[in-house]
Amino acid sequence: MNSQTDTLDLAPRSRSLLDTAFLRLKRNRAAMASVWVVIAMSFAAIVGPWISPHPYNEVYNNFVGAKPSLTAYPKDDQVVPIAERALKRARVNVETINASRDKVEISIINRTDEPLDPRITRYLVRSDVFADVEMSIDEDDATRARMTADVKKLYFLMGTDQNGRDLLTRILISLRISLMVAGLATGVALLIGVTYGSLAGFVGGQLDNVMMRFVDLLYSLPFVFFVILLVVFFGNNIVLIFVAIGAIEWLDMARIVRGQTLQLKQKEFVQAAQALGVSKFNIIKRHIVPNIAGTVAIYMTLLIPKVILLESFLSFLGLGVQEPLTSLGVLIAEGARYMRNDPYMLIFPALTMSILLFALNFLGDGLRDALDPKDR
Repeated sequence: MNSQTDTLDLAPRSRSLLDTAFLRLKRNRAAMASVWVVIAMSFAAIVGPWISPHPYNEVYNNFVGAKPSLTAYPKDDQVVPIAERALKRARVNVETINASRDKVEISIINRTDEPLDPRITRYLVRSDVFADVEMSIDEDDATRARMTADVKKLYFLMGTDQNGRDLLTRILISLRISLMVAGLATGVALLIGVTYGSLAGFVGGQLDNVMMRFVDLLYSLPFVFFVILLVVFFGNNIVLIFVAIGAIEWLDMARIVRGQTLQLKQKEFVQAAQALGVSKFNIIKRHIVPNIAGTVAIYMTLLIPKVILLESFLSFLGLGVQEPLTSLGVLIAEGARYMRNDPYMLIFPALTMSILLFALNFLGDGLRDALDPKDR
């Protein structure tokens, strides 16, 4: 008796569908590399804007259209002009400016015979280049003073846009917005589309006819008109993007799933389950959905870039992401306008989107191969 028990304990345990799919996915190097790329980009989108030294909405008036650089701004030849422009608004005359790598010393004289106001230091502070500004007024002549300030070191690794905002931080925040919109809208389309399509295809008959005519009715509604109605009734909000895109994109998913379900319901294993008295819910859950998982995974990888492009289209029309927030599509559209003089404004956002889409496509191919029951 004990020997039989030991033999049963040593018998290999059967793997579930998910375990088998995960093992097959691990053998696909391109898919696993894509998984890490997507994880890395998602992590950068979540954490990057928090640790960046530049807020995504901060404007640097002295560095509008600054070129990408691994060295700090301002450059040696920029310190003096920036100081002169700042003090020009203070209505004082600049006698001398001695600028070093980290510090600047300025001698000024008032244009009138009145004593200098110590509050003019704020003009240097507002320039975003100088810090710890100090001013010492000449004891013998109150119209003269000497100002000292530390020169800030600002790094713009990907340059700045035409409004003087750090492009790297804006790419990170746009990646967060695009991934969030794509993930939530795709999740809504997946949940509604798979449930709706598998139910319609498996039940069939009059119910299938009514459900698919409802889908045709929704197809006839113009997408932009639907979004405009949402904006009119609920206001311009980023949540509307999730609702609008998710409420439309599940239609294609439902049709694809229904077509696959109509084929699977004729298979012998489904008919055997029906003959054994298995409930319709369990047949859909255990036989229909797992066998269409590969097709659904492929469509998801196509849907995510489509959702990103739809979100970009809505933002271009003024119905999507609003300033100062941004998205990859908005950055690419802005970069296209300035690509002749500032090609980096187009290259970096487009490269980010290309890497993301390539990774999603490779991951989709790997998921299709791993989840296809015919290849097990």
